[in-house]
Amino acid sequence: MDTKPHKLLQTWRWYGPSDPVSLQDVKQAGATGIVTALHHVPHGEVWPVADILERKAIIEASGLHWAVVESVPVHEAIKTKRADAGTYIENYKTSLRNLAQCGIKTVCYNFMPVLDWTRTQLDLEMTDGSKALYFNWIDLAIFDLYILQRTGAEVDYSAAIQQAAKDKFATLTEDELKELRVNVLMGIPNEKEIELEVLRTSIDEYKEIGKDGLRKNLSWFLSSIADVCEEEGIKMTIHPDDPPYAILGLPRVASNKEDLLYILESVNKPFNGICFCTGSLGAGPSNDLVDIFESVKERVNFLHLRNVTKDEMGNFYEADHLGGDVNMYEVMKVIAAENAKRDQPIPFRPDHGHQMLDDLNKTTNPGYSAIGRLRGLAELRGLELGVTGNY
Repeated sequence: MDTKPHKLLQTWRWYGPSDPVSLQDVKQAGATGIVTALHHVPHGEVWPVADILERKAIIEASGLHWAVVESVPVHEAIKTKRADAGTYIENYKTSLRNLAQCGIKTVCYNFMPVLDWTRTQLDLEMTDGSKALYFNWIDLAIFDLYILQRTGAEVDYSAAIQQAAKDKFATLTEDELKELRVNVLMGIPNEKEIELEVLRTSIDEYKEIGKDGLRKNLSWFLSSIADVCEEEGIKMTIHPDDPPYAILGLPRVASNKEDLLYILESVNKPFNGICFCTGSLGAGPSNDLVDIFESVKERVNFLHLRNVTKDEMGNFYEADHLGGDVNMYEVMKVIAAENAKRDQPIPFRPDHGHQMLDDLNKTTNPGYSAIGRLRGLAELRGLELGVTGNY
């Protein structure tokens, strides 16, 4: 009898039928699980059972299965606990019930105010000619000071960054400024992009809420959905902040070990879990990823594995999956040890990837071209095999 421990569950993020990467491409890459969402459903509205089943049927017809939902978005009314937040809580609970009815029970979400992941450049050219996502503090300062024109933004940047931003801003064309604006405000593919005026209004709102208020609102959200999650067997997995520090005057509550432990302890129930993202956490200069994983490992329900390279200013680009500042070998060792204890394998996906080879000539979702992620999946699969010896 084969007594080998199971391997990590290999998954792939797919943005639905309009994704330029097809399900056939995913199968050829070697993944078996799909990570997707109903991006056509506006944030805060109920996910209909019919729509869930339709998406599930498309995936299964390709010989794959829907492993993780990423994401059921948390409406801004919940994050800010506005007067109408209760309506959106009830909608969220109904969506969770509907997903569970369809057999999909691992749900990723984030609690980042207004914006999702934030980058200032989507096509940084690497030395090998491939292109990567990039975050640069000077470019963010240009957006904040000269495009958004946020009141009091100066206090968030050193004198050196302010001067560098001023000098660079003077050289940028209208097209370059527009591109920077689009990059920073970019939302999830197939979903609505954020507008400047909405961002300004939200920044004022979150200034009053602050980090402590946002933490309390997250705990309230988790407490509000706890009964449904426990009844239906739902596993919630919060994605860390990306980048893992405050930007544009917006607070962050899932950026480091302290934050993640607070989240788990504030609603200390098994359904309340973590999406361990090595790229997001790896962008934090003081984050020790092995230590963080060991501290939260029993509640890690989903893995995003990617890498970043930082410089002395804190700028970072998304590196090769086995390159960069994250010691993926050491991370994989602790992940594999935890996975060996589980009854069911932990799902992981090769998060993001360089635009490379033929994909350089295609229109792809930023970070989600096929070949770069195929390379990442192959490398991570090989690393796991090398760490575990589990052929």
